[in-house]
Amino acid sequence: MLDILLPLPVVTAEAYADREDEPCFAGEEDMIAKAVAGRRREFVTTRRCAREALAGLGVRPAPIRSGPRREPLWPDGVVGSLTHCAGFRGAAVARAADLAAVGIDAEPHAPLPPRVIDSVTAPGDVEHLAELSGKDPSVHWDRLLFSAKESVYKAWFPITGRWLGFEEAALTVDPAAGAFTARLLVDAPFPALHGRYLIGNGLVVTAVSYPATSGR
Repeated sequence: MLDILLPLPVVTAEAYADREDEPCFAGEEDMIAKAVAGRRREFVTTRRCAREALAGLGVRPAPIRSGPRREPLWPDGVVGSLTHCAGFRGAAVARAADLAAVGIDAEPHAPLPPRVIDSVTAPGDVEHLAELSGKDPSVHWDRLLFSAKESVYKAWFPITGRWLGFEEAALTVDPAAGAFTARLLVDAPFPALHGRYLIGNGLVVTAVSYPATSGR
């Protein structure tokens, strides 16, 4: 699914199940030493996807550590993003010479818990979700909004090094194009980030990329 959403400089890898008892890659064991079995499996599979994607760039396998905000720390000259949810693990990477950032997210295609929506919407989002639902009630637009903003943040943070709250990006979805735009409501080096989405296999998957030549 990810390869459909992202431009050609990006290499992706994904998995829909874990390998039972797959060992942790050397140099990453301490990161999940106290994790429960399910968390351990999703970590190992997602990191495997990352190394598969990196191999597509010609990068040798290496541990992928995490930064202070749990962001993956990629090899020099590489940008990328990871995601995992029930039934999906994925990674996307690109050369920093081609893209400044990549953000991906996958979520179950199901309604958000009722109490979550108020904490993830910006001005205008609720009205837009109502409009979208009126036109196509088969889509869980609230979950799409959540996933899109997760992808936006994962692209935003490597460029700016700053937090971006859900309420600091207003989303507009174009269902005909399978695309969305996040208008940034904070001081930013760019006014918006653009992405695409797919719904299938019980999932909603979103992706954002930002060109290296966009005036950083």
